[in-house]
Amino acid sequence: MSVPLTPEPSRDCPLCPRLVAYRAENARQNPDWWNGPAPSFGDPNARLLIAGLAPGRTGANRTGRPFTGDHAGWLLYDTLKKTGFAEGRYDPNGDDDLRLIDCMITNAVRCAPPQNKPTATEENTCRPFLVDRLAALPRLKVIVTLGDVSRRSILRTLGYPGSAIPAGHGVEGKVGDYTLINSYHCSRLNTNTGRLTAEMFEDIFRRAKAALEE
Repeated sequence: MSVPLTPEPSRDCPLCPRLVAYRAENARQNPDWWNGPAPSFGDPNARLLIAGLAPGRTGANRTGRPFTGDHAGWLLYDTLKKTGFAEGRYDPNGDDDLRLIDCMITNAVRCAPPQNKPTATEENTCRPFLVDRLAALPRLKVIVTLGDVSRRSILRTLGYPGSAIPAGHGVEGKVGDYTLINSYHCSRLNTNTGRLTAEMFEDIFRRAKAALEE
């Protein structure tokens, strides 16, 4: 008998004590926020998976949708619309009709961590959900990782060492049945300093689209 997949944690997932405590503190301060593990968002038949590291406190932890509510979402969703992976209007509160096309977004760690930095233990504890998330995408072909921590987490999820594909924006490689493309994270820090430009980010998703057709 096959074991049912559990690609999404429960709303009150108790597995990481530090993240549970942080979640509870956020809920005390902002009871109208989502304040729980942010579920993956997108097309259940997606061939492209975008993997971030973890929800931001005022982003997905507030809205309940990955990359919604903070600076990174504006660039990500605008780029996905430009490259044909999304349509509709994006609103930073999630009050919109945004739809992803052939694409899903998830995070390696589903709960917001203090200072946006999950521990290695928290990454490992949350990894079974990522394993099942990948397994639940039957047509998955390309994975775009946003940042090197996400890159390492995806590689380990697939059973490879974190060094199997080198770090760096635009680095691409094959991991089993998948093509992995790494990007700098679309954070305010990276865009404000010019480390990541809109053109650089758009190029990543044009390459992903090309890889889907190979």
